[in-house]
Amino acid sequence: MSETTVASVEDKSLLIESMDLEAQGIAHRPDGKVVFVEGALPFERVTVNVHRKKNHWEKGTVQHILQKSSQRTRAECESFGMHAGACGGCKMQHLNLSSQIAVKQRVLEDNLWHIGKVKADVVLRPLQGPDWEYRHRARLSVRYVVKKSKVLIGFHERKSSYVADMSSCKVLPRRVSDLLLPLRGLIGDLSVRDQCPQIEVACGETSIALILRHLSPLTDHDVQKLRDFSEHHHVQWWLQPKGIDSVEPLDAIDPSSDQNSLYYALPAFDLKMFFRPTDFTQVNPAINKVLVSQAIRLLDIQAEDALVDWFCGLGNFTLPMATLANKVVGVEGSQALLDWAQHNLERNNQSRHAAGLNGLAPVQFKAHNLFDITADALAQYGVNTKWLIDPPREGAFALIKALTELLDENSQQTWTPPQRIVYVSCNPATLARDAGLLVNVAGYKCSAAGMVNMFPHTAHVESIAVFERP
Repeated sequence: MSETTVASVEDKSLLIESMDLEAQGIAHRPDGKVVFVEGALPFERVTVNVHRKKNHWEKGTVQHILQKSSQRTRAECESFGMHAGACGGCKMQHLNLSSQIAVKQRVLEDNLWHIGKVKADVVLRPLQGPDWEYRHRARLSVRYVVKKSKVLIGFHERKSSYVADMSSCKVLPRRVSDLLLPLRGLIGDLSVRDQCPQIEVACGETSIALILRHLSPLTDHDVQKLRDFSEHHHVQWWLQPKGIDSVEPLDAIDPSSDQNSLYYALPAFDLKMFFRPTDFTQVNPAINKVLVSQAIRLLDIQAEDALVDWFCGLGNFTLPMATLANKVVGVEGSQALLDWAQHNLERNNQSRHAAGLNGLAPVQFKAHNLFDITADALAQYGVNTKWLIDPPREGAFALIKALTELLDENSQQTWTPPQRIVYVSCNPATLARDAGLLVNVAGYKCSAAGMVNMFPHTAHVESIAVFERP
């Protein structure tokens, strides 16, 4: 490249100033226009292929990196990239892990301040687990490409509905990644190979379950193929011919056998959490163990405490809380989840007694749609000293609003609010919104908050925050 050409390229280059949560570099043109650059990292100077323009912003991808960031690293996964056909499952493999964590921590703090006008007294150390092979739940797309007589199984391509051509995956456990190619061969041998849009994966401590979605009935030949695969690769097949309620195991499974059951362990509390392959449960069980211990520590549970676990699910926090508290109430909108939470409670009590351990404190599970809970309904739960809130991405706005209304109406002091709330969040924006209500309306202070790196190499941010009454 001649000196004149280099000068021309540099004149058109942009300096990347920061990174957004979608892992896009952010730069500004001389006129102030914002440019989002996929594949660029903070402090890099790049040229950009612009593919979308609006009045106040542009989007594009990196064309040339003229000045490389010290934070840039080589992607571990061969399917990662910014090019057409690259897997869209991860967005940050080109950024070193410590910098990924810093970006997510900044996102949490920025959301708390800009959305909720809240600043934590203490910024907690980020919680971390394994960098790779952490994803124990996944939905793999399946496509039979007629023109190539080839089956593809994996995540979608970046910004596309097509399935990436993957032979392995670094974020899936090795035992699952090693199944990708054998699964291609299996699906290709089925009579319904063009009628199987997805395979869901659920890994337990000792078992792997695969849910095959099939739009047409399986033949006897198909079923035998699945059984042969199951025996050879030591997996359970579950079939889903229609909606989620149609999921059933291909062959009977003994639910009383730990060896054949899906579960993850919480060894710090001598607990096993059993689940079905269709249950929404821990994607990253290693970091979940750390997160549960952190939440319990931050709750500072005393023997006399009465606690509520809002959005309790299968009892992931409820049962560990019951190892320390006087009593616990777990509240969840789905009765099916509560039935399984009760199953976990009973099964763990039996195993603890058999091992000579103390049983869990009294636990009561209640079904309640927490997205429309009112102040009057909240008052019916009585006085509880501490709360654990673990909502889905929508957050816990109705619950927090009901709390603020009760405090506003409670001139006679007939209801006492919790002294401490630990809020576990999978969406920093809704956490910030709810934190704003707790701090600026209900009078709590945010004593601590920190990031949980539940999904390394992705843009997903989990976090934990503590709120206390002065």
